[in-house]
Amino acid sequence: MTKPIPEVNPNTWSFLRDPMIKPTGFREYDARWKYPDEINLPGMTALGLGLGTQIRKRGIKPVIAVGNDYRDYSLAIKNALILGLMQAGIQVKDIGSALSPMAYFAQFHLNVPAVAMVTASHNPNGWTGVKMGFERPLTHGPDEMSELRDIVLNGEGVPHEGGSYEFVDGVKEAYIDDLVGDFKMSRPLKVVCATGNGTASAFAPEIFERMGVEVVPSHNRLDYTFPNYNPNPEALEMLHDMSDTVKSSGADLALGFDGDGDRCGVVDDEGEEIFADKVGVIMARDLAKLYPNSTFVADVKSTGLFASDPELQAHGVKADYWKTGHSYMKRRVKEINALAGFEKSGHYFLAEPIGRGYDCGMRVAVEICKLMDRNPDKSMSDLRKALPKTWATPTMSPYAADTEKYDILKRLVDKLVAKADAGEAFAGREIKEVVTVNGARVILDNGSWGLVRASSNTPNLVVVCESSESEEEMRAIFADIDAVIRTEPGVGDYDQTI
Repeated sequence: MTKPIPEVNPNTWSFLRDPMIKPTGFREYDARWKYPDEINLPGMTALGLGLGTQIRKRGIKPVIAVGNDYRDYSLAIKNALILGLMQAGIQVKDIGSALSPMAYFAQFHLNVPAVAMVTASHNPNGWTGVKMGFERPLTHGPDEMSELRDIVLNGEGVPHEGGSYEFVDGVKEAYIDDLVGDFKMSRPLKVVCATGNGTASAFAPEIFERMGVEVVPSHNRLDYTFPNYNPNPEALEMLHDMSDTVKSSGADLALGFDGDGDRCGVVDDEGEEIFADKVGVIMARDLAKLYPNSTFVADVKSTGLFASDPELQAHGVKADYWKTGHSYMKRRVKEINALAGFEKSGHYFLAEPIGRGYDCGMRVAVEICKLMDRNPDKSMSDLRKALPKTWATPTMSPYAADTEKYDILKRLVDKLVAKADAGEAFAGREIKEVVTVNGARVILDNGSWGLVRASSNTPNLVVVCESSESEEEMRAIFADIDAVIRTEPGVGDYDQTI
């Protein structure tokens, strides 16, 4: 295999011939590149050969399910990836256009060990990438990604005979059957279905209608130019649009999905945008009644309520705070046999007997409809208001270059730990502890906290703050954490702020 080079000029002979892969595209738990600036089609074929070689090296049966999201360039990229997989002697089962969770489902449905899903997830157009795995329901974590990167960038991909290709029809229908089964709503429910013109447009309205839910459409026409906004239910632009539609339609709630359908965002009947970690607490409260003494995993960006909520404690719930990232969370849920994992970004990992442990925005939507059915006298705003009150920021992401962000974060963690060690006040309170499992989560003596970590997907840091006391304290926590961040000249502007 030819060693890929990090840069090739477009519109040249070598751009169409030589594999080009920017090394920073290999991230902690998937691969993301700007296309065609950071990877070309021969580079994607080299990635396929490398992934196929990795599968064979590990002694895994050489069969893989492959899908692609709904972007105008995703099919060409998937075909280039498939070519490399076949060169490595892998039997490819192509499931066509899909959501990421549909591709994960295909591993079970087709009984194949491996998956490769061509998607840029919620990244804007111009990005591409691959989510992959070969130990269902898990996807690659840092160890597997590091091994794959070395195979690909060092030109260690090994051609092998036996590669084949088969297009498999009917997976979408089987996936929807698996999600809904014979469940039908026993109460009327009117839901704004927000898909931002992304891949979920081909799935979510049909799923709701099958359950007997009345659908209020919101940008449900497939359009890979994303004419309204980039489908990302963590972004305020999408949440505000969902809120406006709820208010104008009188819907019971809005459910919104990202570009590849593995995340779900929620707006209640009053138009209140409920961050995904709070939705997680609402779901955990409901599930704890059905499955007492359960363990729930929450990522470090999530609310402290998983540990402190009296209702969860009354049902014997154990909370486990873990690293942010879909691969870390999936792995943790499986390792400690948790019932579910909740991530502030809107990834939810519902394990047996509810789901299969992978993140699926459609599964979350189905379970929220079932939750509403189990609480026929309650609105979503009733369930939100029943939670202990906290004040939280959205997820805010200041720019930090991929090549610098981890070094910057290390220095920030050291500075925040030093503040705690010196007994310095933070937002006018004492620092109780600094959790460094994934960046630095500065926890104050009243349970309020502020977090800074590095984004695994984009050239950014990530900042989240929560107060159990007031909006003023939440703003004070952000001001103090931002003051430390601003000591690093390599950190740029925020994508959104309070």
